Amino acid sequence: MTSNPNKPTFHTDRSRLFKDRFAKWGISAGGVMVLVALLLIFFYLLYVVQPIFESAKVETRNSVKLQNASEIVGLGIEEQTEVAFLLGEKGTVDFYNVEKQHFGKKITTLNTELPSDVSSFASSAPFQGQYAYGLENGSVMVVVPKFLVTFPNNERQLTPRLDYPLGKVALEVDEQGAAIKKFAFSHYEDKTAVVALTADKRVLFSSFLAEENMFTGEVEWSVERTELDIDGRVDELLMSPDTTRTFIRSANQIYVYDTRYPSEVELIQVLAANEENANLVSTQLLAGANSLMLANDNGEVSQWFEVNTDEGREFQKIRAFETSKQSKLSIFTEFYRRTFFTAGANGELGIYYTTSEAKLWQGKVSDGPIDNFAIAPRSNAALILADDALKVIEIHNEHPEVTWSALWQEVWYEGYPEPAYIWQSTSASDDFESKFSLVPISFGTIKAALYAMLFAVPIALSAAIYTAYFMSSELRKVVKPTVEIMEALPTVILGFLAGLWLAPLIEEHLPAIVGLLLLLPIGILLTAFGWNKLPASIRHRVPEGSHSILLIPVVLFIGWLSFAMSGTIESWVFDGNVRQYLTNELGMTFDQRNSLVVGIAMGFAVIPTIFSIAEDAVFSVPKHLSNGSLALGATQWQTLVRVVLLTASPGIFSAVMMGLGRAVGETMIVLMATGNTPIMDWSIFQGMRTLAANIAVEMPESEVGSSHYRILFLAAFVLFIFTFIFNTVAEFVRQQLRDKYSSM
Repeated sequence: MTSNPNKPTFHTDRSRLFKDRFAKWGISAGGVMVLVALLLIFFYLLYVVQPIFESAKVETRNSVKLQNASEIVGLGIEEQTEVAFLLGEKGTVDFYNVEKQHFGKKITTLNTELPSDVSSFASSAPFQGQYAYGLENGSVMVVVPKFLVTFPNNERQLTPRLDYPLGKVALEVDEQGAAIKKFAFSHYEDKTAVVALTADKRVLFSSFLAEENMFTGEVEWSVERTELDIDGRVDELLMSPDTTRTFIRSANQIYVYDTRYPSEVELIQVLAANEENANLVSTQLLAGANSLMLANDNGEVSQWFEVNTDEGREFQKIRAFETSKQSKLSIFTEFYRRTFFTAGANGELGIYYTTSEAKLWQGKVSDGPIDNFAIAPRSNAALILADDALKVIEIHNEHPEVTWSALWQEVWYEGYPEPAYIWQSTSASDDFESKFSLVPISFGTIKAALYAMLFAVPIALSAAIYTAYFMSSELRKVVKPTVEIMEALPTVILGFLAGLWLAPLIEEHLPAIVGLLLLLPIGILLTAFGWNKLPASIRHRVPEGSHSILLIPVVLFIGWLSFAMSGTIESWVFDGNVRQYLTNELGMTFDQRNSLVVGIAMGFAVIPTIFSIAEDAVFSVPKHLSNGSLALGATQWQTLVRVVLLTASPGIFSAVMMGLGRAVGETMIVLMATGNTPIMDWSIFQGMRTLAANIAVEMPESEVGSSHYRILFLAAFVLFIFTFIFNTVAEFVRQQLRDKYSSM
């Protein structure tokens, strides 16, 4: 047989085959790596966020039996939880090593220099770290256990000592010299206040003011005393750290005094604060001293703080906690956080957080009653005096303020008139309570995206449809690249222009901006209507597909007219001040950097994305579909609406969703063009704070590993979920549209 010379021969191009396979595997690998990257981001965010939802844990470090346990009236532990101090009823202070390797070793005993026998004992707010002895001669001596830190031979060494912040002279509370049976005190700046019950049943409020003698340089105390009228017995005395409020419990009643001015002490409220069929057994001030914690013998602990009422600010019951039911229940609070502990006669300890209304931990820590309790400054350990033994427990409670309800539900914070969604992570005040509601910043994200899309979608889609379907190819070659180049413009530039140029411009010429937004669509429609009424000889002079050029002078004229008439309209309609009119007449707050500014600025950033994808989708509709429709007698508009747009609908929808995803994740424009106020208000004249902007603003200032830090990662996770949902919905709808119209 002989080969046919006319038969074509095919030669395999090995290099091309290699390139095809390389491209196939390279693209597949790239897609897999993208999925892996997304999964890594997802799981890393979960890894950082997960600890904030862990429950508290309590572990016993060690315990030691004490010979003089019945004589101990006060406890404390230093910041590193290495040394504990025990204050005795006769003024002695014993220091013990409570490290694991040397637990229970007594370091030293120091004696408080008291001028008289001890008749009572009290401690200040935990963060102040002060203790005081009430004396038989009617005076009070304040003492502070402290530690001198040295490093001999490069080893850290703590040397206990006693400080006397008010001097070694006792403060004379009662001029008559009656013994102090119960008292509460606070030292604030140069002022010290004491409220005391004397042996002869008098309740005295004494305020001491330190003044330096200009001749001798010695500190002298001037005192003002007021006797308080209390009906019945006095069970407990409390005083706020700033000395402005004094609380006296008499059975089931709480007397609240305004002691801001010592010479004008005023009873402002009497609370009948016990629960039904129960009696009060103990009271305590929460950290920050804005809340009063009350324990009942039925095991319920309630939180009370001041709110605005028709009669002024009054204490009201805000929330309650169910603890173990026991007749004797003591309350102890942390230094700064709104965590409180309950200790009972059955040896059970409970840990709760007020604002999140969370029971963090509950369990037995001793077989007998807990006689005394002290929390460490860092809230990571506590001292317990029970069963004649000193016990140290380690507490793992890093994020008590974070619960699902605190993040996503209304919370009633101290000082607020009602429950609300609040994001306020920092403050200059030490007693500030962080507020971590994600609702206002999630709302701000949706609000910013909504106003941006309201501005961008009509313009972008209209421009895309006109460019792809009506515009001449020569003009399209100029317009399409020009709009797409806008997408490369850094958003920080748009944010800068929006914040420093557009926002003041809108504030100064608000009627012009509103007029421009209303008159431009009307002017364009009227121009189109007038153009169609012109004779055909005139209309045919303009090349087909180039009619959009005629709108340039119309747009410029309407813009000039709007700004030219702005001042006149403001004078006629708004009495010369549109901002004042909005505030006084309509009750609307006007912020210079508001949603209108964000909508316009972010709309310009989103328009190129939507325009480019939508224009490609419309332009890619097969010509035989539109030509066939026109050949069957349909007009251009009928063909556009019933054929072209339906066929291009998957791409158009994808364009809109891509623009929405861009708007949801936008950071710099929102950061620079709004006041970053985390409020929930749909008003176009007020700002907002978005998830992305919040992360950008606060992440550099957050402490690594803190609740604030992890909640910012949670905000990032929420943003990740938002975009994932949008993209999933977009892909689902796009696929449905594609399946429906692919047969056209």
